[in-house]
Amino acid sequence: MSIALGLCFLVLVLLLLRQPVVAVALVVAGVGQMLWGRGQPEDIAEDLWLALDKEVLIAIPLYVLCGQLISRGATARLLVDILQALTRRLSGGLGVACTLACAFDAAISGSSVVTLLAVGSVMLPSLLQSGYDRRYALGAVMSGGTLGIIIPPSIPLIIYGIVTETSIVSLFKAGLGPGLLLTFSFVVYGLWVNRHMPAQDFDPRELATALRRGVWAALMPVVVLGGMYGGWLSLTESAALALAYAAAIEVLVHKSMDRAALRLAILETARIIGMLFPLLAVATSLSRLATEHGLMSLLAVTISGWSDGHPLVFLLVVNLALLLVGCVMTADLAILLLAPLLAPLAVAHGVDKVLFGIMMVLNLEIGYLTPPIGLNLMVAASAFRQPFRELCLATLPFIAIMLGCLALVMWQPWIALGFGT
Repeated sequence: MSIALGLCFLVLVLLLLRQPVVAVALVVAGVGQMLWGRGQPEDIAEDLWLALDKEVLIAIPLYVLCGQLISRGATARLLVDILQALTRRLSGGLGVACTLACAFDAAISGSSVVTLLAVGSVMLPSLLQSGYDRRYALGAVMSGGTLGIIIPPSIPLIIYGIVTETSIVSLFKAGLGPGLLLTFSFVVYGLWVNRHMPAQDFDPRELATALRRGVWAALMPVVVLGGMYGGWLSLTESAALALAYAAAIEVLVHKSMDRAALRLAILETARIIGMLFPLLAVATSLSRLATEHGLMSLLAVTISGWSDGHPLVFLLVVNLALLLVGCVMTADLAILLLAPLLAPLAVAHGVDKVLFGIMMVLNLEIGYLTPPIGLNLMVAASAFRQPFRELCLATLPFIAIMLGCLALVMWQPWIALGFGT
């Protein structure tokens, strides 16, 4: 116990000294393996290598680079033009177009931040110039960005599938229902809160022009997911096709990607993967160590005592814990650390592992909008030059909607599992 407390103190000191999370994780893995594992440096290196020796991991950098290309290209702008033309006749139609554009972008990029920046940089000025309430506009863009981690292809769902050995295709199918539920809920709220905004006349020529210019961008979600859901392509093959398609339409069709932009997209992808993959290796290694030394059994006994073996009580306890975790930790890191521990407990309580993965991501998705570590809050504060307090207030109604959707998925699991897993 004293050794474990000492290790926790070491981690706290390193974090206070502002050391990189990757470095802290590697220290924890090394010390943990030396004290409780096999203790040989070459064994530690082998353990980390085996954690990354998975073909499915290739899909992550491919999807990340695909998202970087479309965020720096013309795809988001062209999708917004099509959706704006379709929703002109609705009171509050521009808010609806914002939410739908986020959903479409999420089905391409798999990233919350990419969705937020790609759509927000286009839609936020349009919403404000059209007279929409500032808090609604900010909240719609930030909450729409969170759709990027639940609507497939979702990087957090891929990570959950890897660390819990769950079918990623099944997770993607299960993410469709909750993703559509959230999108529909945001649309309904936008129509209600903006019901006094004036509608505009539908212009078929505007729609025809937008479709002609953006048809290749509009087809991209079909390309990204169609082959995988149809059973023709594996996850990795689908990711490779998505990247090739994105590069082709941005460079050859839209001509929006020059050499400098391509270089920046590749460098940003390398930075993200360079941080994520070491964490994935460390988390997998520590999970294996925890299992070997009975930590999983101890955690199972403890939580079973709290829940008295009842699945609903277990879900309530875990969901509350995950909501708190989401306030102080990013979704990727939380899944890496907690999913290997919690998923087996969910199965032991009779909860489907795929369903639990969706609930976990929905919980952590809310964390993107909650201080102090809310990723979308920090990105929006930097990108849109808005006060942090104003951004927090703007997210409140959307957080309430997301909590309601989470409760509905818990109550009616078919929302996630009805698409076939």
